[in-house]
Amino acid sequence: MTGTPPSASPTVIRLARYTHTEQSEILGGGPDPFGVAETGLTWLPKDEHFAIRQNGRLVAHAGLLRIPVSLGGEETHAMGLGGVAVAPDSRGQGLARLVVTAAVEHARTQGPRYGLLFCRPPLVPLYQRLGWRTVDGDVHVDQPTGPVVMPLRTMWTPLGEGAERLVEPVRLLSLPM
Repeated sequence: MTGTPPSASPTVIRLARYTHTEQSEILGGGPDPFGVAETGLTWLPKDEHFAIRQNGRLVAHAGLLRIPVSLGGEETHAMGLGGVAVAPDSRGQGLARLVVTAAVEHARTQGPRYGLLFCRPPLVPLYQRLGWRTVDGDVHVDQPTGPVVMPLRTMWTPLGEGAERLVEPVRLLSLPM
């Protein structure tokens, strides 16, 4: 029998670091790889990194960070998901699902009951397919000049017991992730 053997299923790995170099390996070196520069927001780096390498090349990433939040006026913590990226030539293979799922499964072991993310409106259906839900009201986030209303869509997912619904209003007590 001839032909190319089927490739093995992609495996999610943990990265010790994720710098601009790794991001450029996935998305190229453009000035606005996530399409959010127009928001003018300052973002936090992620602490934990989930990635996929194919043929020695980094092709997907999702970052995770524990963040302070106020939910319905009660201060707590959530796990923030961000920096989700898939190389343009590797899209449509389920790689975003793999890295996001790995990050969420890890987040479930960290204690906070909720996961949060911010995304451009065209990405909402992707995250909804992965079990994320939209936050209805305005979400405030810290910025160097003070709190602002998040201009991107805010989504959440339950991580633990008693997290069937998110109590609004939601306020991030830090920069967004």
